[in-house]
Amino acid sequence: MLPRDLIDLMRDLNVFPVVVATADKEGNVHITFITWVYPIDERKLRIAVSSNAKTSQNIRETGRVAIQIFAPDKALSVYGNAKEIKEKIEEVPFPVSVFEVDIDTVDNALFPGATITGIIPFAHTGNVLKMTELDSKVLKAFKE
Repeated sequence: MLPRDLIDLMRDLNVFPVVVATADKEGNVHITFITWVYPIDERKLRIAVSSNAKTSQNIRETGRVAIQIFAPDKALSVYGNAKEIKEKIEEVPFPVSVFEVDIDTVDNALFPGATITGIIPFAHTGNVLKMTELDSKVLKAFKE
């Protein structure tokens, strides 16, 4: 289960950088960095990814997902099964799909004597206003 303090932090920040790993039917692993992730509850996450991305293709193929989350005092490996719940967010001007991850396991990935002092530093570059508007549209889709 996801810890309550992590759920609250992820919801407060709206965009939260994580690393997502998927695999295709042949077992070829694909790893990517995303910021559109939202905790529904302790056992469910939603992520949004470009509909044509390898991550989306792999989830549709196998459903298996691993997500690495870094937060203050936490490095968690989240494993689960994902399914597409929205093929396209209509308000977004390019194809973005929403996937729901049913969490099977959450493992502490910190080694003894170490801690994480914050989340992955992240900032929008380019047109910040457009990106903020886009983030808002994706967050709204997560909550539907």
